[in-house]
Amino acid sequence: MARGAGEDLPFMTKGDLAYARIRELILSGDLIPGAVLPQVALARTIGMSTTPLREALCRLKQEGLVELDAHRDARVRPLDATEARDLLEVRGALDPLAASLATQRRTDADLAEIAAALAGLEALPTRPSTAQLESHHRFHAAIHQASHNALLVQTLDGLWVKSDRYRRHGLETGRSQAERDARATEHRLLFEAVRDQDAVAAAELMRRHVASSLGARSADRLADGGAGTDHPSP
Repeated sequence: MARGAGEDLPFMTKGDLAYARIRELILSGDLIPGAVLPQVALARTIGMSTTPLREALCRLKQEGLVELDAHRDARVRPLDATEARDLLEVRGALDPLAASLATQRRTDADLAEIAAALAGLEALPTRPSTAQLESHHRFHAAIHQASHNALLVQTLDGLWVKSDRYRRHGLETGRSQAERDARATEHRLLFEAVRDQDAVAAAELMRRHVASSLGARSADRLADGGAGTDHPSP
């Protein structure tokens, strides 16, 4: 499973530290979509010079989280209806594949990790913490890892990170208890399908899970002109 930025790494440069800190601020929602990033002030806030900060911003641009113009001004990339749709379409194809492969290739250690991640899940509130979002990442990443397809795991991990901002956006309107219960049931059934080596059930469950996800809700809101394209509702 992918580690959090800076976790258990033996050495980090100032650029690495700046990257990890700004990335956390973006994914946590502390830096909102469309927010301008004044480099001098931001460098002062995170306690380093602008040189490693600029290095970090270039890395974040490559990840699609930050925009840099010709004058090196920076801002958090706004939420975008097309990107939300694209993420949903790719996840809708690859997540079911990973679930299907996991039923065929999972080990006892994989099952233990999926079960442990399932036990740590809780319904996401309207304003989830980074830790709460990460608990859901852990569950899905455990299924991805059980596919034992390194390229697929790497691709899905990148898609998950890009989708976190859209998950937050999808939560802004709240969810009913019935919706929360349905997602919890899907998580349990996904584990059982992988455990029981039922590839057809696992793929179909995952397909439905992605189609009804927070990312799907965000894509619908943005396509309808919902808040979030530049400055999401508080």
